[in-house]
Amino acid sequence: MTSELIIDSQPNEVTIALLEDKKLVEFQKEASDTKYSVGNIYAARVKKIMPALNACFVDVGHEREAFLHYQDLGVQFLSLEKFVKQVASDRKRLPQMEKFGRQPDLQKDGSINKVLEQGQEVLVQITKEPINTKGPRLTGEISIAGRYLVLIPFADKVNVSSKIKSAEERARLKQLIQSIKPKNFGVIVRTVAEGKRVAELDNELSILVDSWNDCIQKVQQADELPILAHEETGRTVAILRDLFNPSYEAIHVNEVSVYKEVKKYVSLIAPERENIVKLYKGQLPIFDNFDVTRQIKSGFGRTVSYKKGAYLIIEHTEALHVIDVNSGNRNRGVEGQEANAFEVNMGAAEEIARQLRLRDIGGIIVIDFIDMDTAEHRQKLYERMNELMRSDRAKHNILPLSKFGLMQITRQRVRPAMDVNVEETCPTCMGNGTIKSSYLFADMLENKIDYIVNNLGVKNFRLLVHPYVYAYLNSGLIPLSFKWKFKYSFGMKMIPSQALAFLQYEFHDKDGRIIDMKENVETI
Repeated sequence: MTSELIIDSQPNEVTIALLEDKKLVEFQKEASDTKYSVGNIYAARVKKIMPALNACFVDVGHEREAFLHYQDLGVQFLSLEKFVKQVASDRKRLPQMEKFGRQPDLQKDGSINKVLEQGQEVLVQITKEPINTKGPRLTGEISIAGRYLVLIPFADKVNVSSKIKSAEERARLKQLIQSIKPKNFGVIVRTVAEGKRVAELDNELSILVDSWNDCIQKVQQADELPILAHEETGRTVAILRDLFNPSYEAIHVNEVSVYKEVKKYVSLIAPERENIVKLYKGQLPIFDNFDVTRQIKSGFGRTVSYKKGAYLIIEHTEALHVIDVNSGNRNRGVEGQEANAFEVNMGAAEEIARQLRLRDIGGIIVIDFIDMDTAEHRQKLYERMNELMRSDRAKHNILPLSKFGLMQITRQRVRPAMDVNVEETCPTCMGNGTIKSSYLFADMLENKIDYIVNNLGVKNFRLLVHPYVYAYLNSGLIPLSFKWKFKYSFGMKMIPSQALAFLQYEFHDKDGRIIDMKENVETI
């Protein structure tokens, strides 16, 4: 299996698509001004104690207060609390971790109001982003993740990923990290560390310790709370950190600064693979070029078709997600209803496993498969779903089919499910049901170009239109597009975009920003 990462960087957002064997399996969209991310560490204040919930609300600067439960404080919280107090009390000198006296572990069945009080300064980390009406979810067990290692202050233990099966390798890694880690730091060794040399692991450990020291320095120098003490790496680098493997065929980026950032990161973690990072310079939108746009439009939405006319209905509610499997207009096989239901369900399992990753669906998922009478078929379907979900990085649990033919899955939810609206509102009538004559569409476009060039003074710009409109404007011996260039500006480029509706269009300046034409009255 080969993997490709396609990164579409725009002025307002960065969108990332992961392809496995050319098939879209993960899709992430992040606004450029996003401030709240899983992994960010904040120095904040306790806003309100809730003894009945054995929890508290913490002000981390979000519009909704963040939630911190007693069980999420972590066993080393008393050590962290004392250390933070020492840091805040002395602005000239940082306490040394190696000489710090660790406190007793936090009791598992304690009360929040005996540990924290209103207005107290705490160091916390986001574990779940705001979802719907809920604020961020926090933990007091701080961790800083790298590619091979995860650093946990005050834990003072070394744990090795259970996915490393070799007992000799596990023992080697544990002994190695024990010999190089500083005192009062715990380390989790990740699966990708298998077979790595001491120099590589020692180098990353030093980087993680420096990140912790930078975090503490920011806490010491803070004049007001809350402050962002440690920021998780951007979405692009975070996905690379977690997913990068030798099967990556290429990483395509369409923006120079992001390209340099990705290339620098790959050169650090895998210098021999640096040349797979490629700057995309084509005129087509990068997602159109790699067939991502079509897969987005077909992969999202309420109804998702898959093999031979079968389809899924995916519904989202506040409490859970429901997926209904339908055979559609598929003809019954010669072996009868049972064999047909089994075949449809097995195909559905493959598409459902992909959809859970693609939309990042978390929480409780209930799947209504087509009823099967044979116990052997039900068991094979359960085993197939487990096999397909093994590549899913999110923690999950799958239950066998119930007597009603329902399968229940719980999947880790750390951010809102990705929901892309693939329905298109008519760009010309705006939903009112009447439009101007499409025959005059080209005249309207020419008026817009005239306005941009002669009124706004923009000579270099791009016009994005639907591929069918692009074909029309570039047809004939002397196409309209050439006439417009000759008449108005040779700095104009016309580009087909699959993301646009039939009579939709966008004007972009040379830096890729959309030129707002709403103020320009359409006169045809």
